[in-house]
Amino acid sequence: MRLLRNLKLFLLFPLLGYISSAHADYALNMPRGVTSLSHDVYDLHMTIFWICVAIGIIVFGIMIYVLIMHRKARGVVPATFHGNTRIEILWAIIPFIILVIIAIPSTKVLMNMGDSSKADINIKVVGYQWKWEYEYLDEGISFFSNLATPMDQIKGKAPKNEWYLLEVDKPVVVPINKKVRFLVTASDVIHSWWVPELAIKRDAIPGFIHQGWVRIDKPGIYRGQCAELCGINHAFMPIVVDARTEEEYEKWVAEQKAGVQTENQQAQAHTEIHQTWTLDNLLAKGKDVFEGKCAVCHKSNGMG
Repeated sequence: MRLLRNLKLFLLFPLLGYISSAHADYALNMPRGVTSLSHDVYDLHMTIFWICVAIGIIVFGIMIYVLIMHRKARGVVPATFHGNTRIEILWAIIPFIILVIIAIPSTKVLMNMGDSSKADINIKVVGYQWKWEYEYLDEGISFFSNLATPMDQIKGKAPKNEWYLLEVDKPVVVPINKKVRFLVTASDVIHSWWVPELAIKRDAIPGFIHQGWVRIDKPGIYRGQCAELCGINHAFMPIVVDARTEEEYEKWVAEQKAGVQTENQQAQAHTEIHQTWTLDNLLAKGKDVFEGKCAVCHKSNGMG
């Protein structure tokens, strides 16, 4: 009975894991990404993967053949010998050659990954509990990026949307076909700035600056997360990179510098100025501000 119960639990665990991750994207392999660097990383990964597959087929093929064809039931008498210098030299040389074959392209990719010189744009990224700050060093632009998922979704009071815990109030905007250097650090504890499709992951450590760079091929929204357990709200630190054409990026920069409000913001501000504020209006507005700005650090019950 105990064996049967353990077997049921063993079969149930994968099912529970599948159910718990059913709402998320599921993939067996790493993404190819949208940068030249991510393509190099993906190609290197697949090259090493197929080398490992070939080694596995050869090694296990020989093992299975020997186990079947040289088993005692067939009346095979084991050979009696001690040591074989040629074989020992051979199985030392072959792994060395394989490692050299893997090391050459790996070194090229790592050197390219670490070369963040001659960048067109420099962005400082600072991790906080639990939000990100972006500072465009060449443009004089700085802002915080907070989780935008409503608290009702987090608490299970409302249906979760497509980008649950992967949406922010202000994304980091970058142009395509430009080399963008990120200078990553933190102000409190260790965080990690990770965007899979850009093939960039840098640890944000207080007192240290880690560099990384991207050159995105096409416009789009690319999402990531903090990849270092940094506290109770670690899951509430999404990253959203908004890659735009150079013309759209220059327009965004000009708007940020001039403090120009969008039409929606202007309409909202006009409505707020001229409306009659009731207690219900004030409570609703305060709730929106709290959930958008304060909830990343302070709980609704006054704790935190």
